[in-house]
Amino acid sequence: MQWKGRRESDNVDDRRGSGGGRVAFGGGIGIIIIIVGLFFGKDLTGLLSQMPTATQQITQTPIDDEQTKFIKVVFADNEDVWNNEFQKMGKKYENPILTIFSDNVESACGTASSAVGPFYCPSDNRVYIDFTFYDELKNRFGAAGDFAQAYVIAHEVGHHVQNLLGTTSKLQAARGKVSEVEYNKQSVMLELQADFYAGVWAHYTQIPLDTGDLEEALNAANAIGDDKLQKETQGSVVPDSFTHGTSAQRMYWFKKGFETGDVKKGDTFNARKL
Repeated sequence: MQWKGRRESDNVDDRRGSGGGRVAFGGGIGIIIIIVGLFFGKDLTGLLSQMPTATQQITQTPIDDEQTKFIKVVFADNEDVWNNEFQKMGKKYENPILTIFSDNVESACGTASSAVGPFYCPSDNRVYIDFTFYDELKNRFGAAGDFAQAYVIAHEVGHHVQNLLGTTSKLQAARGKVSEVEYNKQSVMLELQADFYAGVWAHYTQIPLDTGDLEEALNAANAIGDDKLQKETQGSVVPDSFTHGTSAQRMYWFKKGFETGDVKKGDTFNARKL
C-alpha cells in the first residue's frame, strides 16, 4: 500500500503509556459486548461483565511511530469511504474512534487484555487494537503485510457499519432467545458481513495498492477461519461451534465486497449459501 503522505485520522485515542486507559464509570448499565476477538473465533461475553456507562478520563501519550501513522491513514480512508457510502444510502455516517492500547484496556463494554485481539465495542463506537497483535498475525498465522493489517481494521470498522445500520442490535436481541447453535450461525453471518464490508472499503480505497495486496488480505482471512483455527488448536473441527466462518467463507465474502463494491450485495443473513 502506498500510504505515506496521506491524510491521517484525528479520531484516534492512543492510550499506550496511560496506565491502561483509566475509566471512571457513571450511572446506568452498559450492554455486554458481543462482537470481539476477530482472530481468535471468540466473543468476550464470558470475559466481560456488565458495567455502568463510561465517562472517560484518559491521559494520552501519543506515539507517532510508523505503525501509528499507517493505522491513522487506513482509518482516515475508512472514514472517507463509509461517509460516501452512507451518503449514497441517504444516511449519515458517524465516524468511530480508534483506541490504541497496550496490555489491557477498559471500554464501555468491559475490560479486555491484548490476548483477545482487535475488537469493536458497540456501546462506545470504538475499535480497539494492541499493535502486538500484528506480530502474532505475522508470526503465528503467517499473514504478513500492510494490507493484511489494514484488513483487520476494515473488518472492525465493518462492525461499526453494522451497528449504525441496526444489524448488531438484532443479533443482540437474539441472545437467550434462540439455541446456542442458532446464535452461533447468526454470529457467523455477522462476521462474514463485516468481512464483506472490509472488501467494500478495499474496493473504494483511495490508497494506491501494490501488487500482492489483495493476496495479503485473503491470506489473513484464510488464516483465521474457524475450521483452520480449530484444526490447529484442538485437532478437530466442530461446525456448530463456529462463530466467525470458515476460511473459504471469509475469503469469499471479503473478495465479493472487493469485487462488487455494492453494499446491497452483502446480505449474509439472507444468502442462500454462505
